[in-house]
Amino acid sequence: MGVHGLTTFVENHRNLLQNVKFRDSRLVIDGCGLYYRLYFTSGLDQQRGGDYDAFAALLHQFISALEACRIQPYVVLDGGMDPSEKKFGTLKQRIQSKIREADTLAHGRSGSVLPILVRHVFIQVLTQRGVPLVQCPAEADWDIACLAHQWKCPVLTSDSDFYIFDLPGGYLPFQNFQWANLNGNPSQRYISARRYTAHSLCQWFGSNNCEMLALGAVLLGNDYGTPKAVEKIFAVIDSQHVPRGSGGRGRSGTSSTRIDVLFLWLFSMSNVTEALEEISQIMAGQGRAQKDKIISQLRAGMQDYFIKPQSSLARWFSEGGKGSLLGQTPSLPEYLSCTAARGLLPPLVVDALLMHRAFLTPQVENSKLASSHCASKLIRQAVYGILLQETNGNTTQEYEDIQPFPNAPQGGVQQRRRRGGRGRGGRGRGDVLPDPHGVTVGFGRGEVASAAAVPDHSSRSIFVEEYDRLDLNLKVNQVEALPPTNIHPERLAQTPVAKRLGVLLNVLEVMEPTLAPVPPNLQLVVAVTNFWLRKTTPTPSELHLQAMVLGLVYGELSWSTQPGLTHVSYGVTQINWAAECKVQAKLDRHRVRPGGRRGLDIGLAHSFSQWQSCLWITLCLNELLLQPLPAPHLSYIFSGTLVHGLFRSLKGGQAAESLLASGSLSSQLYSSLLNAAKNGRRPNPSSASQRRSRGQGGRGRQRGGRRVAGGARGVNELSNRFAFLNTDDVLD
Repeated sequence: MGVHGLTTFVENHRNLLQNVKFRDSRLVIDGCGLYYRLYFTSGLDQQRGGDYDAFAALLHQFISALEACRIQPYVVLDGGMDPSEKKFGTLKQRIQSKIREADTLAHGRSGSVLPILVRHVFIQVLTQRGVPLVQCPAEADWDIACLAHQWKCPVLTSDSDFYIFDLPGGYLPFQNFQWANLNGNPSQRYISARRYTAHSLCQWFGSNNCEMLALGAVLLGNDYGTPKAVEKIFAVIDSQHVPRGSGGRGRSGTSSTRIDVLFLWLFSMSNVTEALEEISQIMAGQGRAQKDKIISQLRAGMQDYFIKPQSSLARWFSEGGKGSLLGQTPSLPEYLSCTAARGLLPPLVVDALLMHRAFLTPQVENSKLASSHCASKLIRQAVYGILLQETNGNTTQEYEDIQPFPNAPQGGVQQRRRRGGRGRGGRGRGDVLPDPHGVTVGFGRGEVASAAAVPDHSSRSIFVEEYDRLDLNLKVNQVEALPPTNIHPERLAQTPVAKRLGVLLNVLEVMEPTLAPVPPNLQLVVAVTNFWLRKTTPTPSELHLQAMVLGLVYGELSWSTQPGLTHVSYGVTQINWAAECKVQAKLDRHRVRPGGRRGLDIGLAHSFSQWQSCLWITLCLNELLLQPLPAPHLSYIFSGTLVHGLFRSLKGGQAAESLLASGSLSSQLYSSLLNAAKNGRRPNPSSASQRRSRGQGGRGRQRGGRRVAGGARGVNELSNRFAFLNTDDVLD
């Protein structure tokens, strides 16, 4: 997770960086670093849920710049959490920090919070452009370094760990990679960049021993070094009067000065063995056993920077992204291994499966309300259920028969028996308790109360430890995994698509015929919107839905009319695309522009964050079920500045239909999407709440039913024009 202060040190010593004209080369790219940097340095929206269309356009420009310079990118993404637990405390602190930053953004102040679907959009665009990518099982730094070392090509990243890796092709810092300003004539295009090598830093200190850099990184890093231990070392350095480096003004100065001092002291020794002995004596005194333990820990940390000659990623890329990278994690089913390695399952899925733990991404929302992720809890429970159900015939395996998961966190809840009864307060907010890492965690009062209860052996459950927001604190909840009925993960590949689609729609409680008039690439989005309308609190208003659907129409028009793409026919013989482009431009004029005087509508932001949470986890569920619905074009389904602006106009009295051309394709698409999103809830006769509703509100329900039927007639008329939208065709 980086070496504190090392980036500043290198930037303050510019002669450590060599100017290069970069072209005609392979390039290994830190994928997470790339999408963070592209998004945060380009002024894209963070307050209103993100502008995914603008981000996708920026990413397309980046890829085109590499192509113009004949640079072949290979993108490597971080995966799940490190099972060793050494970075768990740091990870919790980072999530806590993002919760605070999201709140500052919600109140109009500065912060940096990545919109929740950026990673999905990033992977989808790379896949569409044919850029090779892979998602590693855990943190990717070491795998990136091994691949670049084998290929002798540079790494593009901003992670300070790469100042330590000994890479023949060097390290290109993002901040010096001028991809937006290409140079040279058309046949010799290049990107101006600056290249760093670990040998240049060693030579700065008068040595060629890169092992000493690894030792220094371990002492200064987040994972092995401790502040007290490092302070002891600096006290000894001060007492020995080690000469200061070019940083100059003593240890109380800048971070770069501390690095200067530490590395000068380390490189003053003849070898790493001598340095380790000296450090262990400073930290442990004369006790041999304790000294040996410290040396062992430091050597283990140094292994993170020692590169293996052959990279498993090289084989993955040479075989075109086939096979599995996750063979070392036997609990991951084979059918998921390749999907995860292709980035189609987010890290949350791997973490939930292997560690029974999940971090939920903070979003900009109303911190006085429940977390926006509460809206999607039922869908996450289904995802966890599919991942974690262990079958023996048709029966879920008993608790005693399930072996502990490999590398599971010590002390973490892996599998827990359901206790008899909820206990008083079982539905409450939960108790917030101090955590040894300095982050607030909480347990539901029902869980605390039931801990002493006599277990009910007739009913056992598996839980996932979820980390989410409670007010402005990080809270842990025990969320039960609830597998959908009649689905067996080990037989999914042989399960008919109609059955897998039924499972997906059962979870969302949406009737399949409702989606028939909807373009295939929007069916999943509409099903999620239907779920969002019914399951979220506060309940979205009609204006919320209209703004959302207008945004979907805008996105569909943008996708259908993009340069280089043959216009989609929608099964209609005559479409006036010039008129549709005018509708698109008219909708775009309602977008919230930067620098506007009106502040953020925090209630609206909260509602749309709930929608994004539902969509985000439904994308995971759809992948787990092997895509019974087509993946949506994520770049075109949501633009925060657009839907917020449209909502403002609708709230001001403008009718949604007035923004569309009468009789146009966009107008008919709007009607079909609106009807499908509002109607089509799957009846659930076993639901006690629905029985009560039918018994108490029959007359109102009948009126609602007539409205549904009327809407369905209009939709059916539209579906006749959208001939390609036949449900059987979609399933085929």
